[in-house]
Amino acid sequence: MKMAMAQNKPSIVSINVGVVLDMDEWFGKMGLSCISMALSDFYSIDGSNYKTRLVLHTRDSKKDVVGAAAAALDLLKNVEVEAIIGPISSMQADFLINLGQKSQVPIISFSATSPSISSFRNQYFVRTTHNDSSQVKPISSIIQSFGWRQIVPIYIDNQFGEGIIPFLADALEEINTRIPYRSVISEFATLDQIKSELLKLMNMQTRVFIVHMPISLGSKLFTMAKEIGMMSEGFVWIVTDAMANQLNSMDASKIKFREENPRIVDVALDVYGLWAYDSATALAMAVEKSRISGAFFRKPNVSGNATDLEAFGVSRDGPKLLKAILNTTFKGLSGDFQLVDGQLQSPPYQIINVVGNGAKEIGFWTRENGIVRKPNSRRGYSVSKENFGSIIWPGDTTSVPKGWVIPTNGKKLKIGVPVKDGFTEFVKVTRDLTTNTTTVTGYCIDVFDAVMEALPYYVPYEYVPFAAPDGKSAGDYNELVYQVFLGNFDVVVGDTTIVSNRSQFVDFTLPYTESGVTMMVPIKDDNRDNTWVFLKPLTWELWLTSFCSFVFIGFVIWLLEHRVNEDFRGPFWHQVGMIFWFSFSTMVFAQKERIVSNLARFVLIIWFLVVLILTSSYTASLTSMLTVEKLQPTVKDVKELLKSKDYVGYQPGSFVVGLLRKMDFDEDRLKAYNTPEECVDLLAKGSSNGGIAAVFDEIPYVKLFLANYCLKFTTVGPTYKTDGFGFAFPIGSPLVPDVSRAVLNVTEGEKMVQIERAWFDESTCSDSSTSLSSNSLGLDSFWGLFVMAVIAAVLALVIFLMKFIHEHWHIIRRSNLSLRERSRILARKFDTKDYSCHTFKKSELRDVLADSTHDLDCSRSPHGNLSLLPSPRTTGPPSPTNSSHTEQMLHFPGEEGDSPSRGENEAVNGQVEMV
Repeated sequence: MKMAMAQNKPSIVSINVGVVLDMDEWFGKMGLSCISMALSDFYSIDGSNYKTRLVLHTRDSKKDVVGAAAAALDLLKNVEVEAIIGPISSMQADFLINLGQKSQVPIISFSATSPSISSFRNQYFVRTTHNDSSQVKPISSIIQSFGWRQIVPIYIDNQFGEGIIPFLADALEEINTRIPYRSVISEFATLDQIKSELLKLMNMQTRVFIVHMPISLGSKLFTMAKEIGMMSEGFVWIVTDAMANQLNSMDASKIKFREENPRIVDVALDVYGLWAYDSATALAMAVEKSRISGAFFRKPNVSGNATDLEAFGVSRDGPKLLKAILNTTFKGLSGDFQLVDGQLQSPPYQIINVVGNGAKEIGFWTRENGIVRKPNSRRGYSVSKENFGSIIWPGDTTSVPKGWVIPTNGKKLKIGVPVKDGFTEFVKVTRDLTTNTTTVTGYCIDVFDAVMEALPYYVPYEYVPFAAPDGKSAGDYNELVYQVFLGNFDVVVGDTTIVSNRSQFVDFTLPYTESGVTMMVPIKDDNRDNTWVFLKPLTWELWLTSFCSFVFIGFVIWLLEHRVNEDFRGPFWHQVGMIFWFSFSTMVFAQKERIVSNLARFVLIIWFLVVLILTSSYTASLTSMLTVEKLQPTVKDVKELLKSKDYVGYQPGSFVVGLLRKMDFDEDRLKAYNTPEECVDLLAKGSSNGGIAAVFDEIPYVKLFLANYCLKFTTVGPTYKTDGFGFAFPIGSPLVPDVSRAVLNVTEGEKMVQIERAWFDESTCSDSSTSLSSNSLGLDSFWGLFVMAVIAAVLALVIFLMKFIHEHWHIIRRSNLSLRERSRILARKFDTKDYSCHTFKKSELRDVLADSTHDLDCSRSPHGNLSLLPSPRTTGPPSPTNSSHTEQMLHFPGEEGDSPSRGENEAVNGQVEMV
């Protein structure tokens, strides 16, 4: 019976699996131990149901890339393994994964973390650990939360160390943090070499370091850093998970013991051991699920002298096994085992604070919420430092380090200052040839000194003139600012304007002066000729527009009132005079004629508004010219300068010349001046006498200039926006935020007032009451009013004409009349009173007959005949019936009732008919 059961037991397929590790290292021994333990545990739990067994074939990579390659070749060629677990380092894995791609054998590494190797380029590479690029976001979040603007990465000089740097640089760039220096240390560096590199770092400003290297080199680095004093207050050390995952092995005694006894491992299990355990478990599950046979097949046509790289076969079951591995998920010792794009999915990162030989948890970083106290927090994404627990910084302090300091080698900051001939109130460089010393003074220098005194710490500095050997300026302001970018100056202080092209090379502090560029011109006495002063309040365009508008409105009113208002009737010249008289009388609201048409009243309502505003503005402007304003600028605006082609002045070396070119000033019309005295001389000569008509300069210079010459010059036109004077620092300098805050403290306080009084005494012009006249009122200020009046008049005309055409449509549509005859008839109709209007209801019929008689006297028929018949009613106001009857008394050819012969005069039904 027992024998029968044994015969029915299913056979178990043995699957060869290679393991390539550094067997002489504690890390390799720990990994192998965890792999063996994982397989033992896997098959001991319900192992009787499994149809496959993994058989491990271990090879020593001997801590070498070539050794790892040789071990893998042996496993592929001689053992024909279906998968390889390992190697340990990213450098070894870089070559092995190519062998795996060639043989279709999955290479499973639980410790190769470099982003430079990935499954995107080698699909048979399976990373069962975290990609180093996944931790750059947590690192940048930590840096952002504390506001550090510069960091220095310290990393090992190999593929593992270099792989993370591009990703780290991109993450830091997103938060505007610079990497001023990269510290690269060889994996074979001696303690003296490490010390030399650390001393170099001590002489720099940056005090935030990110360490990315294995534990073996990192322990040496921190031992030497502590020895030379770099673990004291002010320093910040951030280590990546390459060391953080093995911090339990950093005790100095354990390190020393391991160096003396390399064959003995006395280190607790770390996360890499857990990943090794889970990797072996995942492989065993994938093999069992895929039910592979473990059969290789050789490549055909392999010659006898083929190399080892050509001689090994290709796994028939490799694609199926790879798919099974990538789809394997379970709850492992290290957490959820799930592969995304061929590598282990990154979990939340734990942030720990290392204090002495211990470490404590201070927070977590998650992809969804950023920095949090607990990994399951749901408060939205945040990088606030308030989410951290209490932190003990180097030097046993709880104060957050600033992240930078003035170099400890006693070096002073080199402050570059401009050398100039004019406007020395801002910056003045004085050189004593006897003592060979240089003194720098001025408004800008005093402001910078006050700002540096306001800093909460001491910064040593010295002023260095930007001068050539002959003492003259070595270049313009753009070249001076560029010296900071080149590293020749640490800061530039002076009357340096913040403009966009300079900000590409330096970081400016907040401005400490007013901003803008303005135009300054001479002024002249405007009281020499007051004969025609009454014309000056308005420009000629506004005068002409006003005149035309008055005539147009008068004509429209006459047109609307002619048929219904006796005041707008009469002889031809009388009516012409009425048009002009009525329109201009509205200017002083002196018109006496009554208006009876609603359309005319509508037009006048709008027109009275225009007249009221126009006359009020004229009166105010003329009053101002005659009583207050005395002086007038010689140039009104920039357009006048461009049109006249006059010469304009600017300070040499200033960005203003570029602004003038953008404003389309001709290059040959630009003249430079160096001193205020030279500027006064050029303006006094004028453009026609070899001088200039105007000056373009920044507001601080113009204010200084006008403080002494306000009776001769003034500013006109718009102010072109700039950001004022600022101090220039290297891009990313940690001093910029503190200096900017100090600038605000100084400019908002009494200290700035004292500095301005010391350099810009405005007492010379303080008693001057001279004011400048404004420009004449132009059409641009009133065109909206005129448009309103014209629209109202045109609208009224359209309504009037539509009504008139409607009333006489029977005449217009008569086809037996020529266009000339119809026009003549309509003209007479228009010139006739409209007796349907209420204004004529009380009119005497004799007035109508008198008008008719007058018309008959003034207009004869072509034959000279006139036929008169008495009317049934000749006196009294016309009734509606009489009105209709009266209308019929004036009958024109072409109307209904005309006789067939239009050339004859006839009396029909007692009516008067004229031809």
